[in-house]
Amino acid sequence: MKERIILGIDPGTSITGYGLIKSVGKNPCMLALGVIDLSKYPNHYLKLQRIFERTLHLIDQYHPDEMAIEAPFYGKNVQSMLKLGRAQGVAMAAGLYRSLPIFEYAPLRIKQAITGQGNASKEQVAVLLQKILDISQLPDNLDATDGLAAALCHFYQNDLTKQRSGCKSWKEFISKNPGRLE
Repeated sequence: MKERIILGIDPGTSITGYGLIKSVGKNPCMLALGVIDLSKYPNHYLKLQRIFERTLHLIDQYHPDEMAIEAPFYGKNVQSMLKLGRAQGVAMAAGLYRSLPIFEYAPLRIKQAITGQGNASKEQVAVLLQKILDISQLPDNLDATDGLAAALCHFYQNDLTKQRSGCKSWKEFISKNPGRLE
């Protein structure tokens, strides 16, 4: 079976979260997770540069096959949306610079993939990731688990696409995927 590594990114202007999973077949495991702390940079452009550089570093270190990134959600503050979009854009540019396929997921979609409900809290997502990926200790900053959630969401989406062609009913899906329902 082919090994696959997915880099997940949760872009932010103060903190960008990331997580990497490796899968061989149907079994994902966590490789790394963390945050890019941008609070010490005095302006938005230096923050964008740091996101680009650190994303390139992660790509060069772990050699992911794909990147999954959380899409900015629509809010009332246009300036915040613009800054988030820029953060997402430079992370995507780093992936494109290294020829990675990029997949965007809405926050609701990521939460649904991990917890089964789109309105789950960061804490609920983190606890389920801890169980699913057998993480011994959760990080202090849950933006890291948000990045990891994007990677696992992509793994599930890709896995489900492959499985859909082979499952004719929910009963069959459940029997083929007992770990997804615990």
